Amino acid sequence: MQPAPARDPFASLPPDAAELASRWAEAAFQPAIDAGIREIYGEVARETAVLAPTCNASGRCCRFGEWGHLLYVTGLEAAWCLRESARTPTAADVRAAAGRDDCPFLESGLCAVHLARPLGCRAYFCDPRADGWQEALSERMLTRLRALHDAHGVPYRYGEWRTMLAHFAAGS
Repeated sequence: MQPAPARDPFASLPPDAAELASRWAEAAFQPAIDAGIREIYGEVARETAVLAPTCNASGRCCRFGEWGHLLYVTGLEAAWCLRESARTPTAADVRAAAGRDDCPFLESGLCAVHLARPLGCRAYFCDPRADGWQEALSERMLTRLRALHDAHGVPYRYGEWRTMLAHFAAGS
């Protein structure tokens, strides 16, 4: 199934988008939340290492429209990625990526925030041998991310990557 055509990621922002982005960004600096995200991502890394899917660094995972998938993240994940990468795309960057139907962090065919990438990027492999297990891994870890939000009183939202980034770039 092909994803819906790219749309303006700012069109569906809630009225409290700036407040949500601020709360997520503040929470991403809390040591317990940072440790929780690192633990979750570490588990994903350990499980995928055992399964040994092939990654040919093609950038396929970042070209959503071309390969028929979308990336979804939690608000806390988006904030943590931006914090760890020290990069926040501007509104123009987010809109341009939506127009190309790819990721605003795709540079020269590669991920410019690879070490800080969200769960969906960590669990997605274009290797046909990854079919079946990557969805189960992603769902299990999303449950843990939701629990991290809840345990620390961080508002939970789950949305398409560029729309979630638009929460942070809305003022730019």
